[in-house]
Amino acid sequence: MPAVRPDPDPGLVERLRAAGCVFAEDEAALLAEAAGSADELERMVADRAAGLPLEVLVGWASFCGLRITVAPGVFVPRRRTEFLARSAAALAKSSSVVLDLCCGTGAVGAAVASLVPGAEVYAAELDPAAVACARCNLPRDRVFEGDLYDALPPALLGRVDVLVCNAPYVPTHAIDLMPPEARDHEPAVALDGGAQGLDVQARVSDGAPGWLAPGGALLIETSERQASGTEALMVAAGLTASVSYDAEVGGTVVTGFRQPHDDPAGTTPAGPPGAVDQGWGR
Repeated sequence: MPAVRPDPDPGLVERLRAAGCVFAEDEAALLAEAAGSADELERMVADRAAGLPLEVLVGWASFCGLRITVAPGVFVPRRRTEFLARSAAALAKSSSVVLDLCCGTGAVGAAVASLVPGAEVYAAELDPAAVACARCNLPRDRVFEGDLYDALPPALLGRVDVLVCNAPYVPTHAIDLMPPEARDHEPAVALDGGAQGLDVQARVSDGAPGWLAPGGALLIETSERQASGTEALMVAAGLTASVSYDAEVGGTVVTGFRQPHDDPAGTTPAGPPGAVDQGWGR
């Protein structure tokens, strides 16, 4: 029988509620569970009331039924992104090569690995702190550090069946309008998508055909407002694209397919600029 979690201290609940925490009772219980002492609990409650993300304080985020390791200064996976993970898993098979690009904590890749046993899941991320988290959530030797495709071993060229990406897509001017939890405590590199929020998505879409296997799919999370722009980027890159939505979690995903028999040679380089063979191979 699972242990019964004790009711949280009413005083802590009231402090969190006064700070604007909508689910104050649940948060107080999670903080109490994570704290190693009364002094640590007091510090954690004070930090939460000051706006630090709950997931950072307890050290994990719930995502697709998994506990994903989270650390200070790292983008916290959102529930809406579960739609991206499940959409990717629906296209993957046990023999598929899956790449989680702009992986952050590696939450999407970890979810796909959980949902599709046997899939070869790799990940890449620019931010070193996020890479460290991703290496806690995925096999360390399958998480690469670097700028998009430059991070990847050349052995993955043309072999990726499912390329999934939650690139930053907040327009630069809109970052100041985000909740303080994100604006003040998550790195700008994980949020800022450029003037229209499409700059990183454009680079991902442009490079995808050379990395995708014939018939492979690129999936990018975006907003409903930006979906048509994301779709246009994929079409410009030669992919057949469409938009899907999940009203329950508020997720929007654009999916682009490489044609089964097309040849991207001549439109993409034989290898990524500056790529270094890291000794990985099948």
